[in-house]
Amino acid sequence: MITIFTDGGSRGNPGPAATGAYVTDEKGNILYAEGKRIGIATNNVAEYMAVIDALSWLSEHKNEIVMPIMFFMDSLLVVSQIQGVYRVRTQHIGDLLAIVRKLEKEISLHIIYRHVRREKNKQADRLVNMALDNIT
Repeated sequence: MITIFTDGGSRGNPGPAATGAYVTDEKGNILYAEGKRIGIATNNVAEYMAVIDALSWLSEHKNEIVMPIMFFMDSLLVVSQIQGVYRVRTQHIGDLLAIVRKLEKEISLHIIYRHVRREKNKQADRLVNMALDNIT
């Protein structure tokens, strides 16, 4: 199983924002770890952009991956919207969800999204903060 931890954050809401994506294989080998500044955005936009970043990486490597994919993120709202439990109420978030769906279709593998507590999402959170602090 491919395990993906994503996080997004902004300092201010909206404010300077960044994403973090941390991907490992079934043996715990790091396949991708990236923090990226995304300009001024809200926390929710940053969370979605982190998922999109990880899905984009998966899409680029889909021929190398043949196992299920498990996403973990600490945003219950974003997980619930992607799972279809919560409705998306704004156009810009709906547009981001449409990108998620397009990438999922391109990847064409079984993807599961799960919520985790913030303390279980340390690697992705660290990547967000490093990007915001301009360390990456």
